[in-house]
Amino acid sequence: QVQLVESGGGLVQAGGSLRLSCVVSGRTFSWYSMGWFRQTPGKERVFVGAIKWSGSSTPYADSVKGRFTISRDNVKNTVYLQMNSLKPEDTAVYYCAMFGSRWREPTQQSEDYDSWGQGTQVTVSS
Repeated sequence: QVQLVESGGGLVQAGGSLRLSCVVSGRTFSWYSMGWFRQTPGKERVFVGAIKWSGSSTPYADSVKGRFTISRDNVKNTVYLQMNSLKPEDTAVYYCAMFGSRWREPTQQSEDYDSWGQGTQVTVSS
């Protein structure tokens, strides 16, 4: 059974930084692309960014490009989301997700990911 456990959320002032972590167990982590999504109340979950299983590509949503960085440690079975220059509009629950097929390029569609973490709240105050 695949488990994804996120940590690192919290309250930060605008312009600050946070790093989210997501530890994966139950599946060969290095075979799978990983994604980060976020969701605000009453809205759909939206793509933030992803990292290919090989680590060779990291697509991002336009809204976070240049501010957020995704990385992975295949020894620790962990994917990270480094968030810099945070804005109040970045406030959301952040989810990590594992792509449903191994050795594939990540996509921006949440339905292509079959395992999800519990989410961690990020709040950015102005």
